[in-house]
Amino acid sequence: MKRIAIIGSGGSGKSTLARQLGAILSLEVTHLDSIFWRPGWTKTPLEEWTTIQQELVQKETWIMDGNFGGTQHIRLEAADTVIFLDLPRHTCLWRIIKRWYQYAGRSRPDLAPGCPEKLGLSFLAWIWNYRRRSRPSILERLKRYAQGRRIVVIGHPREVRQFLNEAELEKAASSAQIAPKPS
Repeated sequence: MKRIAIIGSGGSGKSTLARQLGAILSLEVTHLDSIFWRPGWTKTPLEEWTTIQQELVQKETWIMDGNFGGTQHIRLEAADTVIFLDLPRHTCLWRIIKRWYQYAGRSRPDLAPGCPEKLGLSFLAWIWNYRRRSRPSILERLKRYAQGRRIVVIGHPREVRQFLNEAELEKAASSAQIAPKPS
């Protein structure tokens, strides 16, 4: 795992998983929201956004979290691992409400400055309808990109911890194979 794309509903834990996995694997983490959104919640123009992502995926190693369906193919094509956080609706909604309360009026660490945390009905509706509206096309897209990639679908918060534990074990095993033998 050297080029990892993390996708999923709002509140599924993409940014948190990216940070934790980045610490375990010693990989740079890019929170796409922090690049896409400019102060005042202004969007980056599509052409510029596409160019930025094309440049980001050229790096040898990376972890990127975020959906951005219109440009998701750029990351999926370049990734060796795609993690889809397919958590229950109630979990995502609870986390979004908790996050809103925690950061009310301030920007989160994974957002650009000048983008204070907000909670609107359209965002809540997107999360509420995510499994019905977005999930089927994501699963279909993951099937198309499965060849030559590790696809990980995580359906419950406890599976996130299990995945991180496995990543720690894989990292330790690969480090042990590389370490020189004592004389």
